[in-house]
Amino acid sequence: MDETGDDGAVLRAVGERLRRLRTGARMTLAELAERTGITPSTLSRLETGRLHPTLGQLLPLARVYRVPIDELVDAPPVGDPRVHLRPVRRFGLTFVPLTRRAGGVQAYKVVYPPARTLPAPELRTHEGHEWFYVLSGTVRLVLGTEQDLLLGAGEAAEFDTRVPHWIGNPAESAAAEVIAIFGTQGERVHLHGA
Repeated sequence: MDETGDDGAVLRAVGERLRRLRTGARMTLAELAERTGITPSTLSRLETGRLHPTLGQLLPLARVYRVPIDELVDAPPVGDPRVHLRPVRRFGLTFVPLTRRAGGVQAYKVVYPPARTLPAPELRTHEGHEWFYVLSGTVRLVLGTEQDLLLGAGEAAEFDTRVPHWIGNPAESAAAEVIAIFGTQGERVHLHGA
């Protein structure tokens, strides 16, 4: 493999980036090995640049660090920068992804149908933090037993998702739309039902 051109520079920088991510996460090589299934000696050789990573090694590392693979290798931008929107229907809601990065913070446009189409509020909890901004309509946010709020277009809310919560649309006929931002835990709960 020719390592004198741009590809060589990208490969040489991978090790430094991997070491920065691990030390930033305050993990030892042994801890990272336990979480990825990659031996500590292999991880060490990857970080020092003595070994070029394979896709099979990058996938578990990207998962642990919660970054896309292209961020691990800092690949030069190529292709179409547009996010191709593929709506996902879950729990009667429509989630439209606005980001395409794997892991980390995710942004979605969420469409809440009118109240008559949704089940009664059922408060839930999960690890994480959530933020949303109301684009149109009205959204009802129930937080614990103390707060029951109505937010209209142009208003935003931010809360710890360990507090029992529910979000819905109180309108009888019009949909409500929000931009929602949540981390990995929130994405798993909202889109995958974990």
